[in-house]
Amino acid sequence: MQNIQILQKEDMKKAILVSTRPMDVYEQMACDEVMCETMPEKYILRFFNWKKPGITFGFAQRYKNIIETLNERQKSFDITRRPTGGGVVIHETDITFSFIFYSPEEFNPKKTYEIIHSAIFEEYIENGINIDIANISNSNYNINNPIMECFRKPVDMDLLYNGKKVLGGAIRKFSDYILYQASLQFENARNEFKKHSEIIMRGISKRFNLNFYNFELNDIYYTLVNTKKQEKYIDKNWIERI
Repeated sequence: MQNIQILQKEDMKKAILVSTRPMDVYEQMACDEVMCETMPEKYILRFFNWKKPGITFGFAQRYKNIIETLNERQKSFDITRRPTGGGVVIHETDITFSFIFYSPEEFNPKKTYEIIHSAIFEEYIENGINIDIANISNSNYNINNPIMECFRKPVDMDLLYNGKKVLGGAIRKFSDYILYQASLQFENARNEFKKHSEIIMRGISKRFNLNFYNFELNDIYYTLVNTKKQEKYIDKNWIERI
C-alpha cells in the first residue's frame, strides 16, 4: 500500500491511520471487528490492503440470493458476510476503507451517513473533482434492507460521478462506537490510491477535527484477527446464516 501523507495540527483530537499487511476478505472483516473490540483510539481510519479479490455482503442479506447475482468468475472469489448492512460489493478494483469512531449518542444511521459522505464530497469539490451527491428522499439505511447490489442503485447521500455511483457505505453501531465500511469505485481507483485516500482522510479529519497518526498492526493484533477469521468470517455458519 502506498504511503498516505499525514497532516497534523494542534488542538485536534487524536486519530489513528491503521496500516496492515495484505489480507483476504475474511481477515479484512475480522480486522474491523477486532478494531471495534479493542479500540486502540477513539477514531480509527483504515484503508484495506488487499491480498486478492473478495466479495462482501450485508449482515441481513440472504446468501442464496447474493450468489445468484454473481457471474461465474466472481463465484470463484472469497466471499463473506459483513458485520454492517447494505448489499453485495465486489472488491476487485475498488478502494475499500473503514472508519470507526466514538459516538455515544442515540444512533441515527441516516444522519451518520450524511455527515461522513458530505465531508468526503466537500473535499473532492475542494480538490477540483466534480462529483455529485445523491438526493433520494426514500432511502432506507436499516441493516435489514432487502437484497441489493450496492453499486447499481444509489441511496441518499451516495457519491456519484458522471451519474454513476462511486462511493457507498454501510454502518453499524457497537456500544458507544460506530463502524462505517465503504467502497470507492472510481475507474482506476487503486491506481490513484494516494490521491483518493488523502482526499478521504482530509475530509474526515476536517469534519471530525482529527489529527491522524500512523498505527501499524503488530503480531498481537494479527493473532486476534486470525482467531476472529477462523471463528466467524470464514465459517459457513456465519456466511450462510440466512
